[in-house]
Amino acid sequence: MSDKTPSAPPRAEKRQYSYSHHGVTIDDPWHWLRDPSYPEVNDPDVLDYLRAENAWFEAQMEPHKPLVDALFKEMRGRIKEDDSTVPQKDGEWLYWTEFDEGAEYAKYYRRPVAGGEAQLFLDAVELAKGHEYLSINDISISKSGRYCAYSIDTSGAERYTVHVKDLETGEMLPDVIENTNTALVWAADDSVLIYGRANENWRVDNVRMHRMGSDASEDVEIFHEDQLGFTVHAGLSAQEDYLLLATGDNETSEVWILPAADPLAKPQLVRKREKGVEYDADIREGTIYILSNRDHVNFAAYTAPLDNPGEWTTLIEGSDEFYLTGISLFQDFYVTEGRLNGLDQVQIRYFDDPARVEEIAFPEASYSTGLSNNPEYAVDKLRLSYQSPITPGTVYDYHVASKELEVLKVQEIPSGFDPSLYKVDRLEIAVRDGTPVPVTVVQRKDREQGGPLHLYAYGAYGYAVPPGFSTTRFSYIDRGMAYAIAHIRGGDDLGRNWYLQGKLEARANTFNDFVDVARGLIALGITAEGKVSASGGSAGGKLMGAVVNQAPELFGAVVAHVPFVDVLATMLDETLPLTPGEWPEWGNPLESEAAFHHIRSYSPYDQVKAQAYPPMLATAGLNDPRVTYWEPAKWVAKLREVKTDDNVLLLKTNMGAGHGGKSGRFEGLHETAEEVAFVLWQLGIAE
Repeated sequence: MSDKTPSAPPRAEKRQYSYSHHGVTIDDPWHWLRDPSYPEVNDPDVLDYLRAENAWFEAQMEPHKPLVDALFKEMRGRIKEDDSTVPQKDGEWLYWTEFDEGAEYAKYYRRPVAGGEAQLFLDAVELAKGHEYLSINDISISKSGRYCAYSIDTSGAERYTVHVKDLETGEMLPDVIENTNTALVWAADDSVLIYGRANENWRVDNVRMHRMGSDASEDVEIFHEDQLGFTVHAGLSAQEDYLLLATGDNETSEVWILPAADPLAKPQLVRKREKGVEYDADIREGTIYILSNRDHVNFAAYTAPLDNPGEWTTLIEGSDEFYLTGISLFQDFYVTEGRLNGLDQVQIRYFDDPARVEEIAFPEASYSTGLSNNPEYAVDKLRLSYQSPITPGTVYDYHVASKELEVLKVQEIPSGFDPSLYKVDRLEIAVRDGTPVPVTVVQRKDREQGGPLHLYAYGAYGYAVPPGFSTTRFSYIDRGMAYAIAHIRGGDDLGRNWYLQGKLEARANTFNDFVDVARGLIALGITAEGKVSASGGSAGGKLMGAVVNQAPELFGAVVAHVPFVDVLATMLDETLPLTPGEWPEWGNPLESEAAFHHIRSYSPYDQVKAQAYPPMLATAGLNDPRVTYWEPAKWVAKLREVKTDDNVLLLKTNMGAGHGGKSGRFEGLHETAEEVAFVLWQLGIAE
């Protein structure tokens, strides 16, 4: 280490700042860490502090660099470097992606179905040259197959620029559109590109039409959303003859229909928005198919005539047991997806026989599956993805007529993987209010009970953490740790009510579930107090902040990735990109005094107290528009000031990335190796 290696952690200066709402004044002496020129971050004091924290992170991790390097090597050894996806037919072409050995990014190929040479039509390796970061938001091939529209971000700020390539000539066209953050949809015989532009608060409240060959300044807005917090998306119907314009927030939605051949036509409303009612729509042969929670919390399916969209007829009744999550329409059948007892289900159904339901069966007791890439309308087989905690990612074609699953590809683990060494248990642990919470536990069969365990969860937005396969987890598991996923409330693992029991006024259930699952695993003898490490990201990072305030003694190490920990201040700031759309999830403390006090009661930053905390690592992205960098920075600064222990506390800020960290497949893997090394170090597991 150099002479400039810090000998003590940085201490962020305290500067007087306070704000008041509902008769309450809150002091926030680290408010200055929010650069007033955000999204530009150029305040020297802010940058100096973040760099000082990064230097402290590097200094503390330096002795463990051999472990980080060893972990990175073994994690990389589980990745097939010259990998490729299974080609999929779309029109007259087969499409797939390939990675060259050692490459951080993919190359996109196609070749004619009738035979011929492969064509490299998009090279992300080339696009990334000269940039520290690269994200491709969408790639859209026109219906004729001639044009490729794609959008890229080179900072992590999720501010995408659209480019269009003529695949017949290889020429980059002059059509360039700035400041987008939506899917790209071709319409009107490939003469028009449909997209949404982000407004000054970086929210998409519109759908716009770009005529090929024109300047983007001439683009026409064909739909605008006036309700604060609603976001607009555009897509095509199953037969690609209609544009579907969907607008909504986390609990309310509305869909409008336009003919794809005439985007300037007057949009047709499917059903007027009603607070708390969500629905999606698709169209097949003059009939609208609708998925909605209007009549049942677990959603039901309906049909309506295209000329009378508000006349809904029930197609599939809602069920207390089966959680209906999706409908996909094809020419001769349709597919419903959902969950039963927390496990994914895929069902084939028929337009001419509503009672006929064919379930695709899978052999394992715990798994994750669903439709994969199925771009065509007229098909006799379906592309599926499948994995389990000990089954690598598998690509199937399901032959509908014969009801057979054909294995197309199984994820290759070059360094070797023997599933017979491991076991998966699906447990239920009763939490403090008596509710049984499912927990997926993966471990080696020869692991000693009572040993260290890593516990992961998310618990928000109705996102169910799938019991899938992860190559990086085995760097814990092969060192004698168990890896557990807590399917806590706030996700929709067990249905929509499971989500509702962990949002708004019921938010405490999410935190209590996680703490009680940890205690339950200890009580079962699977692990022991102080031997539990935990991690979560974004809203899961907020979970980490809440549980260490509540029960710090349980954990031997905690990793909070881009943690949403300054919940109250963020929900009070309607200028931030996501805030208005988040109010249905967390509550609106600007308008509601009850929401203000409730959010304050659990907001991790506001609830930091003078107590001992476990060793912790927090991460941030300087360009992150979702969880702004100052949330983890302020949280760590306050913890350094208030906590009573000498345990390690680290903050690493990616100075050139956003919410997901570094973008390359190996650059990102190095950060995972750092996380695992931190946990192993703190748990005292031999390096």
